[in-house]
Amino acid sequence: MGASDLKLENYLDTLNPDQREAVEHCSGPLLVLAGAGSGKTRVLTCRIARLIEEHGVDPNSIMAVTFTNKAAEEMRNRVHALLGAEPGGLWIGTFHSIGARILRRHATRLGFGPSFTILDADDSLREIKRVMEDRKAPKRWKPQAVQGAISGAKNQLVTPTAFAEGALDPFTRMVADVYPAYQARLREGNAFDFDDLLVKPVELFDEYRDVLERYRSRFKFLLVDEYQDTNHAQYRFLELLAREHGNLCVVGDDDQSIYGWRGADIRNILEFERDFPAARTIRLQRNYRSTQLILAAANKVIAENTRRKGKTLYTENEVGPLITLTRAADENDEAEWIADEIAGLLDADRERQHRQFVVLYRTNAQSRALEEAFRSADLPYRIIGGVRFYERREIKDVVAYLKLISNPRDASSYLRVVNYPRRGIGQTTLTVLLDRAREAGASLLDASRNATRIGGIRPAGASALEGFARLIDRYRALAAHVRVHDLLGQLIGELRLLEHLREEGYEGIDRAQNVEELISAASEFEARDALGANELDDIGEVTELDLFLQKIALIADVDNLDPEADAVTLMTLHNAKGLEFLVVLISGLEEGLFPLSRSYDSLEELEEERRLFYVGITRAQNKLYLTHAKRRRRGGEWLISSPSSFLEPLPDDLVESRDTERYFEQLSRRRSGGWWQERLSADRIAIPGELTYDYSDSQEVASLPQLSEGCRVRHPRFGSGVVAALDGRGMDLKAVVDFETAGRKKVMVRYANLELE
Repeated sequence: MGASDLKLENYLDTLNPDQREAVEHCSGPLLVLAGAGSGKTRVLTCRIARLIEEHGVDPNSIMAVTFTNKAAEEMRNRVHALLGAEPGGLWIGTFHSIGARILRRHATRLGFGPSFTILDADDSLREIKRVMEDRKAPKRWKPQAVQGAISGAKNQLVTPTAFAEGALDPFTRMVADVYPAYQARLREGNAFDFDDLLVKPVELFDEYRDVLERYRSRFKFLLVDEYQDTNHAQYRFLELLAREHGNLCVVGDDDQSIYGWRGADIRNILEFERDFPAARTIRLQRNYRSTQLILAAANKVIAENTRRKGKTLYTENEVGPLITLTRAADENDEAEWIADEIAGLLDADRERQHRQFVVLYRTNAQSRALEEAFRSADLPYRIIGGVRFYERREIKDVVAYLKLISNPRDASSYLRVVNYPRRGIGQTTLTVLLDRAREAGASLLDASRNATRIGGIRPAGASALEGFARLIDRYRALAAHVRVHDLLGQLIGELRLLEHLREEGYEGIDRAQNVEELISAASEFEARDALGANELDDIGEVTELDLFLQKIALIADVDNLDPEADAVTLMTLHNAKGLEFLVVLISGLEEGLFPLSRSYDSLEELEEERRLFYVGITRAQNKLYLTHAKRRRRGGEWLISSPSSFLEPLPDDLVESRDTERYFEQLSRRRSGGWWQERLSADRIAIPGELTYDYSDSQEVASLPQLSEGCRVRHPRFGSGVVAALDGRGMDLKAVVDFETAGRKKVMVRYANLELE
C-alpha cells in the first residue's frame, strides 16, 4: 500500500456510514442529498480520490463541476492532499470556466476567434443599451429588464428565433427585436457574455457530433456540486455528456435552492430519479456545523415547504444557546443594536474574533444603516457584494486595454480607452469613425489604422487614432511571447497611468494602488490555472493574456472573501451560500422585506424565500440572532412593518425575545402623545399591537377584500380555498386559508391578492 493509499484509507475511516456509501459507489447515476453542513465537499473529494486510487480511473476521465472558483480550488487542494500528488488532467471548475475552456478550443466552429472577450454584466448591459438606441426601442423599457429577459431565454436555451415566435406582448416583442441584434453585435466583437459560456458549449455539442464525442469519450465520470442550482442549459450540458455511460454523480440540497430568479430550476434535483431511473439516492443528514437548537429551528422552518425531497438534519454537537429574536424601533436602531451586541460579545470573550461574526440581510440597500452603525462603534467590517475589485473604474480601464490587445474586434473596450489617457479624440471624431467602420464592415481598430484617409476627421484626431492603433498593434505582437506581468507593467509605464491617477488627488492615490495590485495579480498568474498544465499545447492561437483575462472575468464576490481578514462580514443571504460563521445575525425579518412582498404572488417564489431563510439559519455554528424593526424607511417614507411570517414556525422553547431600549422609549412617548405620533402618518401606516392606529377611514384598508371566517377566496397561484381563521387587523391582517390544491397557508392579505368567490 502506497503513501497516498494510506492517506485515503485513513480519510475513509473518518466518514460516517452515509458519506462512506456515497464515496464507495462507483458507476451509474448517483444522487447525494446533502443537508447543510453535512460534509458534501469531503464526500466529493474523497470520491474523486477513490475513483483514481481504488478503481484506477485516469484523472483525464474525470470532470468535477462547482459553482464558485473558491470551491473549485478547495476541491483541487483536497484531492491533491489525499493522493499525495497533483491529479494531472483532472478538470475541476465552475460551469462557466469549463465552458470557456471548451470554447477556447472550438469557438471557430461557431464563427468566433479563440481570443474572444468575455463580457461582464456591465459590458453586456452597455451593448444592449447601444442596440436599443440603434433600433429606437421605446424609452419606457429599461435596458436592465431587456438584459434579464435575454439572459432568461439563454438559460432556457431559447434562441432568438424561438423567442420571437412566443413574443405576444409589447415588451417581449421589443426584446425579440433586440435579442438577435445583440447577438450579432457580440459576434462582430468576437465576444461572449456570461450566459453564452453555458449556452455555446451546448450548441457545439448539438451541432458538431465529433466535438460531443471528443468530450463524451474523454469524461467517463462527472461529479457536480450544488446541483439544485443548475439551470436548463447546465442540465442539458451534463445530460449530453452523461447520456451513454450514466456515470453522473450530483450532490445538492433541494432545501438550499435559492437561485430561481436567475434561471435555476429546482426540478433538476427533484426529478433526478425520473431523468436517470437507475439512480441511487443517498441522504446526508448528519450536520457537523451547528448546534442542536439551531438545527431544530432550521428543520421547523423548512418543513413548511411542500416542494422538497424531505430530510431532517441532526447533529451530535451540543444543544447550544437559545436563538435571540430582537425587536427594534427602526432600521437605525436595529443596526446600532447589532453593532453593540457584537461589541459586547467581543468584550466578554477576548478570544473571539471579528471574522467569526456575519450580518446577513435580504437586500443590499440594508447595508447602509449597518455600515453607519459599525463606523460609529469603531467595529471593523467588510462588505461582500459591493463594488468588486475588477469592477472599479481604474481596473476596468486597464483591463479594457488588455482586452483590446487580446481581441482587436472588441468595440466596447476600444471606445472605453481610445481617449484614455486623453489623446484629443473627441466624440465627433469617434462618431465619424464608427460610421466608416460599419460601412466597411471593419473593426474600429482596423478603421483607426487609416484614419487620415477618412473624410470628416481633423488631421490631429486622425493622427491620434493612428497612433493609438500602432500602440495596440505593438502590444498585440508582444503578447504572443511576453508574460502578462511584463506586458502589463510595460503598458502602464508607457501610458503613465499611475502618474495620471495620482494627479486626481487622494482618491487617485487609492486608484493607483489598485492598479499596482492588478500588476501583482498578473505576476502570480499561471496559464495552467485557467487551462490545465498538460493541455497548454492544445490551444492554438490562445495566449497567456487571453487566459489571464478569462480568469479575472470569472471571479465572483465570494472568491475574494479572505477568511483571515479580522472584520465582521456584511453580506446578502444569497452571498452567504456555502459559508459558515460562529455567530450569525439575520436582520430585516419583516413582511414585505423578507419574504419580499412579490413572493406572495407565487408559491414557488415564497418557498424559495423560505429556503433562503433556511440557508441563513444553517450558516450559524453556535449562536443565531434574528432581528426585525417596527418601522423602516422605504422609498423615502417611513412604513410600519410586521414580523416575518417565517418566524412563526419557531417553537417558543427555542427562542428568547428581546426589545431594544429605543423601542421601549417609543412606546412610552406614543402613550403620552410625543414626537412618535407626530412623525407617523396615520393614513398610510399602522403600528401593530399596542400602537395600532384606527384604519376605519384608510383608503388602503378599504381596498382590501372584506374577509370573514368561512368565506371562499381565490389566490392567483394557490387557487380556490376557504378562510379558516383571521389574525391581526388593518394592513397587518393575516388569513389562514385551506386551499383545495396547495393545502393550508397563512398569507398576508395586503400582499396575497385574494379575491372573494
